[in-house]
Amino acid sequence: ILSQGTFEGCNCFRQRLVLSTLSGKRVKIRNIRSKDDNPGLRDFEASFIRLLDKVTNGTRIEINQTGTVLFYQPGLLYGGSVEHECNVQRSIGYYLEALLMLAPFMKTPLRAVLKGVTNDPTDPSVDLLKVTAIPLMKKFGIDGDGLEIKVLKRGMAPAGGGEVLFTCPVRRSMKPVHLTEPGKIKRIRGTAFSVRVSPQMANRIVDSARSILNKFIPDIYIYTDHMKGASSGKSPGFGLTLVAETVNGTFLGAEVVSTPQGQGDPVLPEDLGRNCAKLLLEEVYRGGCVDSTNQSLSLLYMTLGQQDVSKTLLGPLSPYTVEFLRHIRDFFQIMFKIEQQKPGEDEQKGGEKVLMTCVGAGYSNINKTIK
Repeated sequence: ILSQGTFEGCNCFRQRLVLSTLSGKRVKIRNIRSKDDNPGLRDFEASFIRLLDKVTNGTRIEINQTGTVLFYQPGLLYGGSVEHECNVQRSIGYYLEALLMLAPFMKTPLRAVLKGVTNDPTDPSVDLLKVTAIPLMKKFGIDGDGLEIKVLKRGMAPAGGGEVLFTCPVRRSMKPVHLTEPGKIKRIRGTAFSVRVSPQMANRIVDSARSILNKFIPDIYIYTDHMKGASSGKSPGFGLTLVAETVNGTFLGAEVVSTPQGQGDPVLPEDLGRNCAKLLLEEVYRGGCVDSTNQSLSLLYMTLGQQDVSKTLLGPLSPYTVEFLRHIRDFFQIMFKIEQQKPGEDEQKGGEKVLMTCVGAGYSNINKTIK
């Protein structure tokens, strides 16, 4: 058993630093890829640390020579206007997910311009976070005009060249939520994008996705987004983001992106559209009030809520979420009550749901200036 605040390995790297910053507890991470041929922090992780350094004030970071040990003592979350070149090994979504967790607790409202890869096969894309994470944040009382994610330029892997603007207001505290009724799906929206390839690609994606989804629901609209010139980034590619909205305002999203140039077999737009439609159906089957991408975001907001009971119904927990729950226990000493909900006999409710209940930590934003 490691001492308090000491962790091993490079797994869940963002979680640890984000929770450390929010709780004000220092962390030490040892043995970061120490057995690897190329040991230590990767460039994208170093870039992530630099981003945290930009949005905080007084953070102390010490990394040893080989990069296998990191000591991180968090400062105050400051916010303000930030511009950051994200490493192209990971997409902007990798960095944005962490900013979504931190943004409401800044001293001044955050206005971040992130540059790099907007869509890649590994991380949640900016489009997906825009349609699923933003409505989720509104449910926790972070609203107003100031909250938005805007794609200024698209950039595909491997070369990037995209640009995204994220703005978020600050809040004193999170309001407790009761998200227990997901409701039925009423409409499906989506964006098919293509850059530096024929604009016809987007239309082919839309047709193939509709061929599957039309069997279930008539209200489907998929926008085609073909960016040209300077706003199309440096690499060719195309992809599709789909989001299903329920009558109770739950958003479930799915996405697929073409394989990056020079990294494996090219993918047909027809297959891509069909795969994305199937992924969306899979997400609807998993169900819950929060889709699998944003499980940890909602759990974090519940943890940091006022000292009141919050409940959320989730689909099956992803392995990442399970690690996140363990880290919440380590940093905030908050445990969730996890109840498995069995679907009823007569109704088709999809996968097994989990009802997560916790009492908020009564976390109050100490950084926010009192007007």
